[in-house]
Amino acid sequence: MKLIVGLGNPGREYEKTRHNIGFQVVDQYINYKNIPNLVWKNKFNGLYLETTLYHQKVIFLKPLSYMNLSGGVVESFVHFFKIDISDILIISDDLDLLVGNFKLKSQGSSGGHNGLKSIEQALGTNQYKRLKIGISNNKAMETKDYVLGKFSKKEQDIYENLYCSFNQILDDYFLISFEDLMSKYNQKNR
Repeated sequence: MKLIVGLGNPGREYEKTRHNIGFQVVDQYINYKNIPNLVWKNKFNGLYLETTLYHQKVIFLKPLSYMNLSGGVVESFVHFFKIDISDILIISDDLDLLVGNFKLKSQGSSGGHNGLKSIEQALGTNQYKRLKIGISNNKAMETKDYVLGKFSKKEQDIYENLYCSFNQILDDYFLISFEDLMSKYNQKNR
């Protein structure tokens, strides 16, 4: 069973903020797949959808615990559904990547991202896969204010054009090895 986690913060005030790009990518993918009988459920303080894609069971999860406490929600799903760490994919924002860029990683540090830090602490490992989506960084603003800020129209347009790529990445995630996935999609900041 695969677990695909989009990170974000719950509530209308956080919709379309930089920190919620993980939620947005998951929502866009589910819309793209046109999954029948779509029913989001609430368990362990997370919204989740259980389905089958490419002959594999998959859970899509959006933790509702706020970013800094995402790890507890992910850990609960991992234990309850007996999901192997190698079958987890976390989708999150990344300040070190420019808007319009993304990077697949098979493991690594949290890079200061509080959601990833929380997941690493809860799971006791940083050996989980991730899709990091660039939101750039504005050094003139407090980081908290920046990541909780809304996308500009220009940024939103960039992401609208990228959702097609994210959908293809997630499709391929079920079909090819993660090493091949990274080789196929990773690129330098441009």
